[in-house]
Amino acid sequence: MLRDLLTNYPLWTAAIAILSAQVIKLPWHYFMNREWDWNWLVNPGGMPSSHTSAVTSLATAVGLQEGMDSPIFALSAVFAVIVMYDATGVRRQAGMHAQVLNQLRNDFASLMDELRQMKEKSPDETRVNLKEILGHQPIEVFTGAWFGFAVALLVSFFWH
Repeated sequence: MLRDLLTNYPLWTAAIAILSAQVIKLPWHYFMNREWDWNWLVNPGGMPSSHTSAVTSLATAVGLQEGMDSPIFALSAVFAVIVMYDATGVRRQAGMHAQVLNQLRNDFASLMDELRQMKEKSPDETRVNLKEILGHQPIEVFTGAWFGFAVALLVSFFWH
């Protein structure tokens, strides 16, 4: 059983794709913002889409191993499309909602702080922001898809 896991080319291809895409987010964020943010190793969102990279590399590896006419390739390809659609749709919208909710909460907290100061009480609140970067812009998903495809081909070259 363990041997089966260790020799599962599609599984390892997807794992390599998702991990390397997450690592790439660090220098990409630095390049764009001139600051290191180690949270990008685990954060969702950003360039490239690691979820898209994983499912695209998985579908590509399954297609290369089992054939493009196999039912398991069809399953993995449809799964990949659903994940990419979700990344640019639902998750992106959820992130935009989080931005608005965070702004409303901050404005309300500021108003409450001003009211407390008027009563000479010090504010004693714990404020937790919602995650605003949940989904992806279409270019991030597109880049993630090409990255995943390239990882699958590269791993296939060294695997076989």
